[in-house]
Amino acid sequence: MDINFTTTLGLVAGVLTTIAYLPQLIKTWQSKSADDLSWSMLIILCVGIILWLVYGFSVRDIPIVAANIVTFVLASIILVLKIRYKQEA
Repeated sequence: MDINFTTTLGLVAGVLTTIAYLPQLIKTWQSKSADDLSWSMLIILCVGIILWLVYGFSVRDIPIVAANIVTFVLASIILVLKIRYKQEA
């Protein structure tokens, strides 16, 4: 499989923007609080990620699809934690 520079660039960009969510996820998990995160931001983010996934699949772009699948999982976990910790309060 020959991966060209553009695909590599896309994969690196996807990895970096995706792992940017890890510190927030870890902080939310450890503090058992997501009060500082707005509902609208999380919902808009998840909808945007889904649209990026649809776009990525439609243009058959592996970096976009891979990055957005992982990003959606991380953002969804944060959203679930926000719901969970709100109910516990």
